[in-house]
Amino acid sequence: HWKRRHLSRCFSYRTYDLRPTADRRNQRRAAEKHTSPLTPNTHQPPKHTPTARAERRRAHPPVVFLKTHRTGSSTVQNILFRLGERESATFAFPSRTFQFNYPDRFRATFVDELPEGSSQFDLLCSHMRLDLREVRKVMPQNAVFITLLRDPIKTFESVFGYYTSTVPAFFTARRAAANEGKSALSVFLDSPEIFWDPKEPGNGLAKNPMSFDMGLNNQKWNGSWPEDLAQLEEAFQLVMIAEHFDESLVLLGALLGLKHEDLAYLRLNVRAGNSVTELDENMQAKVRSWNVLDTLLYDFFVQVFWEKAAQFGMERLKADVEQLKAFTEDVQRKCVSRTEVPPKELEDLLRPWQTETATIVGYEVQGNLSLQDQGFCIRMMLPELQYHSHLYFKGHQFHSCLFLGKQQTYS
Repeated sequence: HWKRRHLSRCFSYRTYDLRPTADRRNQRRAAEKHTSPLTPNTHQPPKHTPTARAERRRAHPPVVFLKTHRTGSSTVQNILFRLGERESATFAFPSRTFQFNYPDRFRATFVDELPEGSSQFDLLCSHMRLDLREVRKVMPQNAVFITLLRDPIKTFESVFGYYTSTVPAFFTARRAAANEGKSALSVFLDSPEIFWDPKEPGNGLAKNPMSFDMGLNNQKWNGSWPEDLAQLEEAFQLVMIAEHFDESLVLLGALLGLKHEDLAYLRLNVRAGNSVTELDENMQAKVRSWNVLDTLLYDFFVQVFWEKAAQFGMERLKADVEQLKAFTEDVQRKCVSRTEVPPKELEDLLRPWQTETATIVGYEVQGNLSLQDQGFCIRMMLPELQYHSHLYFKGHQFHSCLFLGKQQTYS
């Protein structure tokens, strides 16, 4: 598996060195004389002691983030990675890989052992196919469950474009399209049943991918669906909606006791424009018909989302969203020198994983930052595989793959 190969390279202790180059040192010395609004020069007490961990857990509950595919979930995961690293949280990670044996249903045995000195897991946020009972065997009873859903049409187009060469149904359609002179997505949507074998485990994302990730029967409607949705609503304290991402983050912050500054973000794992297929109304209708269960799932939780927003207070939500946007824009201006950078122009540290059929763009970090701000900014744009590897090794007190320096708090 490609992700195992990537982690194997990390296990060989390859190091990415982010220490300042000679031509930037003078700029950094000047910048470090000033206090950054992101990383104040205040002494922070050690956070690895049992007392510090207990204080942290009172402030932030344990979190299970069901990372759904191609919904914007990498951005949310990055927020949780940064929060967890800063607070010395214990991550529940898969053993020597990046996903919990996906597409199998999650089992507690998929989780690597607790690091030495830890008594419980605080964060679980890697890809899995949900099994609530098994997850609850791993995480504390007071764990908060959250996830992210996206418009089913946009989700399926993105899933198809990203996984065309790895999902068997999509790959077969791609080969057929080569003979017809049409796009693979168009050929697939014309007759999806021809290409989709429900008995093939690798086809889980080929139909109703969000329902599949949520552990539901993604093949057809059955009588258990209303009960299943009710169970998910009870289990998940927050189902975020990608089309209302900032509103979702405000509600997440209220749920976890986070400041707006904790929620600043850069959109990660984003495809280049030429990797996105524009769908006409006919193709959109076909996507909706093929993914009718995802549509039901999405519509159900959109309604739940706005009910929670109303409980929070719509005027308060609007004001908090504006504050979050303002802070995020300020951080983006401070951190990013270029957006949508092609992978060939990115250094290894900041280059997202590339699939055969999609170009994933990244960011270039500003060059005139203090060491503290450089570490903060790089973490915001760090792709999943690199950050995951860093946190895994750091959590198990091994030599890290990355030289990132200490994670700083900010105000």
